[in-house]
Amino acid sequence: MKKFFLVVLSGIVVLGYLSCTKSPDVPACTNRPVTADSATLIQFAGNSSPLAHDSTGLYYRIIDSGNATKPNANSHITVNYVAKLMNNQVFDSASNSFLGGAYLYQLIPGWQLGMPKIGVGGQIQLYIPSALGWGCNGTTGVPADSCVYFDVTLLQVN
Repeated sequence: MKKFFLVVLSGIVVLGYLSCTKSPDVPACTNRPVTADSATLIQFAGNSSPLAHDSTGLYYRIIDSGNATKPNANSHITVNYVAKLMNNQVFDSASNSFLGGAYLYQLIPGWQLGMPKIGVGGQIQLYIPSALGWGCNGTTGVPADSCVYFDVTLLQVN
């Protein structure tokens, strides 16, 4: 009986250990190249007026350049914005949003690159490739590898 108990106990210990060990590491996702989304962004933007783009792969349209007070990486910004996926589904919007008190450097790369292009009172449309948005991970309301669009009015820079 003692041997049977030890065998059962040993089995439980071994099974417990095996159930707690890590599975082989699953490789992290890899973002698509920024240029992979260019055609999608251009098509979404339509033909109303040409899009500008920079060497980072960010596409944008400045509607109003605003004044000389532009945000930098350490700025808190107050904005109005609407955010859409490429199927025109709105996944976020805000009026007079302080973006949670976030510094610009804490936001997605597309915002970090786009917002310094305008000053207070300005309006910009950001057409952001997935690699400059939430990439291969996605986020709530934004599937992995999704391009996103933001129509943003910069109200204040602190």
